[in-house]
Amino acid sequence: MISIEVVYALPERQRLIELQVEDDCTVLAAAQRSGIAQEFVEIDWNNAVLGIFGKVVENPAQTKLRNGDRIEIYRPLIADPKAARRQRAENNR
Repeated sequence: MISIEVVYALPERQRLIELQVEDDCTVLAAAQRSGIAQEFVEIDWNNAVLGIFGKVVENPAQTKLRNGDRIEIYRPLIADPKAARRQRAENNR
């Protein structure tokens, strides 16, 4: 068994769940097993972007976890970062 964490955050609240999973557990399986989607019903496992310590995992259904990993569930961006930066620059002129 290995110890991992699963995290998800909204602007107004965040949640960190610690759990033990089997040595061969994948990123997606552990995230689903955490039960976090019952608290945050907007999580869609079919389209969720998952990462480990800030790096996106390309294939979470195949990527195995290591002891101490922190799975992060990313929300979709609400604004294009480049467009927002451009708008801020225009406003500061």
